[in-house]
Amino acid sequence: MSALFKTIQRLIGEDKYLIGEHAAERLEERGIMEWQVVAGCANGEYITERLDAEPNPTVEIEELMPDGTEFKAVWAYLSNADAAKLVTVHFFDEEWKP
Repeated sequence: MSALFKTIQRLIGEDKYLIGEHAAERLEERGIMEWQVVAGCANGEYITERLDAEPNPTVEIEELMPDGTEFKAVWAYLSNADAAKLVTVHFFDEEWKP
């Protein structure tokens, strides 16, 4: 399992995370509550990571809504703040544009 994924899970578990403006807009647009994406990370499935992503490395996690709908959450690691940042969320039937 990815060390970055474990770090993101730890930081979220310690409430050391923030929600980016873009992510907040996508959460609202898609009807996903902040608590759902935060809670979903603990049991989410690692998809991939981009250690060379700018400005911060990211990890993509498959998460579930309470009704079983799958979605992808993209979290970044902010090393200077030792915090996780939600970058965006989207459903798998949508095209993602970084």
